Amino acid sequence: MPRLKKIHEDPVRVAEYAACVTQRRADLRAACAQLLADRDDFVLELGCGHGHFLTAYAAAHPDRLCLGIDLVLERIARANRKRERARLANVHFLRADAADFLSALPERARFSAIYVLFPDPWPKRRHHKHRIMRATLIAELAARAGEGTRLYFRTDHAAYFTAGRAALAAHGGWRLAAEPWPFEMATVFSERAAGHHSLVAVRTGP
Repeated sequence: MPRLKKIHEDPVRVAEYAACVTQRRADLRAACAQLLADRDDFVLELGCGHGHFLTAYAAAHPDRLCLGIDLVLERIARANRKRERARLANVHFLRADAADFLSALPERARFSAIYVLFPDPWPKRRHHKHRIMRATLIAELAARAGEGTRLYFRTDHAAYFTAGRAALAAHGGWRLAAEPWPFEMATVFSERAAGHHSLVAVRTGP
């Protein structure tokens, strides 16, 4: 039996995959444009999981538009069911990775707050490039955050917390602040953790 070709060795599959990615990104741009048609600022949760935190946050802050993203389709489906049951019009969940989402946003869109709660720590060194709290993504978030915007980071992985804190400090546009956590809500991931580390960073300027 001939060896099955890997996707990158098959021109047809490569073309199909590229077309799928292009369409997915176009759909994401259209969704972002629609959701942000009437306002410029919103609260972002990167890695929203099943939507527990952001649904509760949106219910407690009806004047704020909240968007949550996650890569796992099943999580997004569950999060949207929570939103529908709560009958909330100010929170939405989208399947997307962070880089695609940021590039899909309208130019005028800005974050009023950013939450990164218990993200995958990608503990192996060769996988650190996949972390949310890494230098390149922190810079991209800064570009969309106005002065005074807060970034809230919480993890149960001590090494990841140290690395994330260092990446924020190294950027120069974020100031670590000794501020209380503004909103608490137990989630599937927080309940699994034996403990956690939290920080608040404030956007200081352009």
